[in-house]
Amino acid sequence: MSEHFYIDKESVLVAVDCIIMGFKDNDIHILIAKRPFDPLRSNWSLMGGFVKGNEGLSGAVQRVLYEYTGLTGIYMEQVGVYGEMDRDLGERVISIAHYALVDMDKTDISNAEKFGAKWVSLQQMPKLVFDHNQMVSDTMKRLQQRAAVKPIGFNLLCEQFTLPTLQSLYEAIYQESIDKRNFRKKILAMDILEKLDTKDKNSSKKGAFYYQFNKEKYQKLIESGLHFSL
Repeated sequence: MSEHFYIDKESVLVAVDCIIMGFKDNDIHILIAKRPFDPLRSNWSLMGGFVKGNEGLSGAVQRVLYEYTGLTGIYMEQVGVYGEMDRDLGERVISIAHYALVDMDKTDISNAEKFGAKWVSLQQMPKLVFDHNQMVSDTMKRLQQRAAVKPIGFNLLCEQFTLPTLQSLYEAIYQESIDKRNFRKKILAMDILEKLDTKDKNSSKKGAFYYQFNKEKYQKLIESGLHFSL
């Protein structure tokens, strides 16, 4: 651009923060790292970065996610915009937070480990920089709302899973116990799962059958006028 129309206006920095979420050991986990620069260098932080002049918001979020996990094509959704004047100790920064749902078993964080990155469960979440704990709290509320009406929770699981594992996932999302009989009745009645012939026998001698989420069956559910509901 050769002309400058806003040279007499104040400027603010725009950042993106990613709440990268996984599921393991019956709990939701968040990927956090040591902040690599001042202010609050070496304090725990979410994955984030500033939006560059040559990229859009979506591109910035995808770049940050890729830099820390090497993943692309991951389910992401915006959580909110955080713009309190004193939220960042360094400059006036407005941050747009997004959450991403990943399969932890397929997520290589070796590149992020140079920043001291690690997975931490919600129950062990430390104090994060700025308003990042609020972002996590808001994300959980958003995830609970979305998971109740969309099958986004399957993004946190391996391709094959058992019904007990699926129930544990939704208990972790909702942060409460779920009646086993009612849960199975509701999920199986939607006919969006495909039962496999193999079993997981690690938890009991009898074992539990593996299932897969069937996207085609889910599409038929939607086309019939019904909706996902858990």
